Formats: sequence, C-alpha cells, structure tokens
Amino acid sequence: MNSSLDSRSEFLRVRGLRHHVRRWGDPSLPRLFITHGWLDVSATFQPLVEPLLQRWQVLMPDWRGFGYSEWPQDGYWFYDYVADLEAILDHYSPDEPVLLAGHSMGAQVSALYAGLRPQRVRKLACLDGIGLPDAPAARAPARVRKWLDQLREPLPVKTYESFEQLAGRVRRQHPRLNEAQALFVASCWGQQDGYGRIRLCADPKHTLAGPLLYRAAEAEEIWKQITAPTLFIDAALSETALPAEERARRRGSFADQRVVVIANAGHMLHFDAPRETAQALAAFMAD
Repeated sequence: MNSSLDSRSEFLRVRGLRHHVRRWGDPSLPRLFITHGWLDVSATFQPLVEPLLQRWQVLMPDWRGFGYSEWPQDGYWFYDYVADLEAILDHYSPDEPVLLAGHSMGAQVSALYAGLRPQRVRKLACLDGIGLPDAPAARAPARVRKWLDQLREPLPVKTYESFEQLAGRVRRQHPRLNEAQALFVASCWGQQDGYGRIRLCADPKHTLAGPLLYRAAEAEEIWKQITAPTLFIDAALSETALPAEERARRRGSFADQRVVVIANAGHMLHFDAPRETAQALAAFMAD
C-alpha cells in the first residue's frame, strides 16, 4: 500500500557511482534535504521524517558506500561526500537554494557544502554534528602507518544469522532502543547476502583508519563563509559531544546560529527522540 509515509527509491549516476536517493512525501511540496551519518542509512530516518511530511517532501541520499548506493573500489576521501552532495542538489534543485539538514557526519558534509557554496543553501540544520575532535599533527606518522598496514589484507564482510541477531547487536550499541525499534534499525542496516545470511549495507572499508587527520581550523575557515541561518540540534546525552567551550568556539564561525537541546536523547537523535527532533527542525525550517 502506498501513502505519503512510504518512501520511493530513485537512483542517480553521480560522479561515476550509482547513488540511491530515498524520497518521502508529496512531490508538489517544497523540498527538504537531509543527510545521514557514518555507518547509517537514509531508511532509519523514517520516524523523524513522518512528522515533516505535511509541509515538505523529504529527500535523503545514501552516501557512497552506504545503504543502496554503490561502493567505490578505491576507498573514501571525505570531500568526495561534499562533491556528491553538490551533484545531487544540482540534480534536484538546480536553480533554487535548498533547505539542508545533516546528522553527525552528514552535518559535517552539509556544513562544509554550505560554506563552499553559500548561495546554494537557504537554511542549514546540524543534528549533533561538527563534533569531530581535532587531531594533532604528531599523530600523523602512526595513523598513516596504520592505514598502510590495513591495506595489506582485504577486509571481511561481517554477516549475521538473521535480522534478529543483528538487532541484538544494534541494542547493545544503542541500549535506549526497545526490541521493535532495534529490529527496525536492523532491517535498514542489513540485507540478504544471497547465501542465507544478513550483511550490513555498508562497505567495510569505511572502518579503515584514513591517512588524513581532521583539522578543525580548516573547517572553521569554510564555516565562516556560510550565509544561511544555522540551527544546531544537540543531544543532551550525546556520546560524541565536544566540551562546551570548544563547541561554543567552533560555532562562533557561523554568522547566524542558534541552538536547541533535545533532552533524554543520545547522539542518534532519530533513534531516541525522532518527534522532538522533527519538531525543532520543522519550527526552524518554517520560520
């Protein structure tokens, strides 16, 4: 049965890879673009998306190597996600600035894009994002050496006996979820491998230690170029949060910014508090 709550899958050739874009809602409504985080997929955002569909249609890509998007053969470079996002937005909204939100890694990508192409983003929301810790240069030798060592052997693809077994792993990782919620997440994160087992819809190469260090100063110079009003939706119980002083310092790079804190929610806001997060997002985007 089809309804506005059912998502539709669309596939685009983006920079040489087949990308999956999940689309909810009435195509005649204004578009709201949301991007997911690391080792996540668009499908898990269904509970957050549902309250938004009276006002917007929601479009969510699966990043390269996640969900139903294709896996590149040569690994991942962070700015590829930024270039992929630009191509996707140019396809769906070539002439109109967009409403853009991102969670975690998706917030990092979306904020960088908003600074690099400020004329293309009308409003920006970062859901528990821009929180990567800065990496001192002294770590570079060990990190690059580790990356080289990991490239020596192909990474195994982790599989599970059933979606229920995968749901058990999801609950251990995210203990605030009940059994039904964990099974829903498992059904989004996994798929049949053709041999009677369940594999994750994520390229294991994502778990490699990349050779490049994160430098917040570089991102901050890009954030200073953002002209869009920006909302930070913070999780009160986030496991990834930076110290308050560092969060405030980084947010000083954003010319027009405000903060909403969601109580009793961890980093995965769309797991722990989807309706509260959607309400904060809707109020900001509609303002």
